[in-house]
Amino acid sequence: MTNREIVEAMYAAFAAGDIPGVLALLADDVVWNEAEGNKLADRSPYVGPQAVLEGVFERLAQDFAEFSVEIDMILDEGDLVVTQGRYHAKARGSEVEIHPRIASFWTVRNGKIAAFQQHVDTLILSKAIGEPDLSGAVIQPQV
Repeated sequence: MTNREIVEAMYAAFAAGDIPGVLALLADDVVWNEAEGNKLADRSPYVGPQAVLEGVFERLAQDFAEFSVEIDMILDEGDLVVTQGRYHAKARGSEVEIHPRIASFWTVRNGKIAAFQQHVDTLILSKAIGEPDLSGAVIQPQV
């Protein structure tokens, strides 16, 4: 498979609810970064498929009753695959529906996803799940 096809297979597995299939496409030492300001970025970077499962996918399922990804553009150049699209999600409890634009950067090496960097409007995610308003807060970026 090409690097693009590997990322497409990962999205297809996620859409089918096949989390083991998603994890099988990740390198043993994958480095996964959620967008700064995302609730799930508190443990970034996640290293390894088990860390991604526990820190991202399981926690995502706790906050959202429904969560899907729609990709409308894929660019690939060497090891880098860039995707653009939207999340479609419904928050657990509040039933708030969100559709933020996303851009994701995937690094693929030796047939496995080696790195991920998420870009999304984290305020939309936070408000959907009832996170506190952080207006005026000073937040230091992760280094």
